[in-house]
Amino acid sequence: MTASKSLPPRPSLDSLRKQAKKLARDRSLSQREAQLMLAREYGFSGWKDLITEVSKRLGTGLEWAVARARQVIHDNDVERLKQLLAEYPALLSWQGNDWDSKGGLLGIATGAYGDAGDPEREKWFTRAACAELLIDAGAVVMPSVCEGLIQARARGLLQLFKRKGLLPRTLTFFSALGDLDAVRAHLDDNDQPKVHEAFLIACSFHYEAVASLLLERAVALDPELGTRIDAMTDRGSFITFFIDRKSMDWANPTKTEAWKAFAMGRVTRAIHDADLATFVSVLRGEPWLLGDEYVPFQNELIEKATLNDRGPFIAALLDLAPAILRRQPPPPTQAIEIACTYAKLHLNPLLTRIWPLPDDLPHAAAIGDLSRVKRWFDESGAAALGDVANHYPSSPYMPKDRVDEYARQWGAQRVPRVLDVAFAWSVINRHFDVADFLLAHGADINTRWNSHEPASILHHLVFEDNYESMQYLIDHGIDMTIEDYRWNANAIGWARYGKSDEKMAQWLEEAERKRGGSWSR
Repeated sequence: MTASKSLPPRPSLDSLRKQAKKLARDRSLSQREAQLMLAREYGFSGWKDLITEVSKRLGTGLEWAVARARQVIHDNDVERLKQLLAEYPALLSWQGNDWDSKGGLLGIATGAYGDAGDPEREKWFTRAACAELLIDAGAVVMPSVCEGLIQARARGLLQLFKRKGLLPRTLTFFSALGDLDAVRAHLDDNDQPKVHEAFLIACSFHYEAVASLLLERAVALDPELGTRIDAMTDRGSFITFFIDRKSMDWANPTKTEAWKAFAMGRVTRAIHDADLATFVSVLRGEPWLLGDEYVPFQNELIEKATLNDRGPFIAALLDLAPAILRRQPPPPTQAIEIACTYAKLHLNPLLTRIWPLPDDLPHAAAIGDLSRVKRWFDESGAAALGDVANHYPSSPYMPKDRVDEYARQWGAQRVPRVLDVAFAWSVINRHFDVADFLLAHGADINTRWNSHEPASILHHLVFEDNYESMQYLIDHGIDMTIEDYRWNANAIGWARYGKSDEKMAQWLEEAERKRGGSWSR
């Protein structure tokens, strides 16, 4: 491919993006078409190859290799990963700081963003072929990697690690494997907490026989547990309760004593089932749930109630005077972020009883305060954010791992990303006057922002049934061919295959046709 332009030794990614935007504007092209044309002018087959070369030139050896390895693992490109390991052997011992990289590249390959409890989901969220290559090449296997397999319920990877002789020979891992004989052989070697943990793990993997054996042992060690169970239900129903994943939907449930896990599970399930009476009854009957030790759990209840739009549940919890109301400073939370991201800002009067609304551009945009939004721009119209570290996701109330993950993703693009998040939140919450202002002042309608992994605002709105906001984006020229990071599907594909909403898929197709586009997966 003949190049009409050449990259400088240290190219600017921001400059290339601006060139693509200008090309799109001058020639009436979509952003994707402009990026492809620009990449070919520089002698590359596509935008991704151009960006890879820029990253390589700007990178610092291992740092660039790690970033490249992330993408290669995501693509499940075993041959390219093999080449990277040959070029950068230090990758085998590299350890990161993010939730998925503390176990190095092996942690990235095995970590599941979502629950991997069935073969299809395990294929979606993990990369077994890359994991096996890393193991055979001598990658350091951190304990957190093995523990993560249990948390993700990754059965296939557990079997792989077992074949490689990498799993600890403990009661918890025998339970995760469903090995009844090994569990029976190790019962006498384990104390009460380990038996409870193994019991809950067996339930999470749906191994009823293993769970029944472990429950018998737990009751033998703690007869009061048996008395409590028998007073409320039977042993089989107790096990079945935990096999229902709605009862295990909080952080590290397997690290909890079985009866306490049962109480926590009942409260959690009550939110899912919109059962306010049970929610309040359990909290009153188990007052320890309202104490200082369980502030993290109280926070999780508020986050779940926010996501599920259960305002009365938050109000009922706060009326019971939980310790979270008294904790100073308040514990880290994603509750307000969830409210902004999923158009649940009507819950803010409850949430701000604990966490003040952050004073930054994204949150001002989310609540539709145009005057506050304008405050973050100077007279020339340029963003005047001050210290970017004071804007979302940085906040004294945000979990540190969440902030660190965004910092890694954003890199040097922090100011543009603040603008894009503000724009996304304004659109999601139907504050179109704010959205218009932000578009005119540097926000990118084709941002890869999404609530989870990179996609587009349009992808996110598909699952919110927010036709009004989708229409706004379409009317303002969003690129409807943008594909998400994991499934390589556009918003139409998410509607048709992810949401099984043919009506919405056809609506989006018609909107694309009216703009002269064509359907893509």
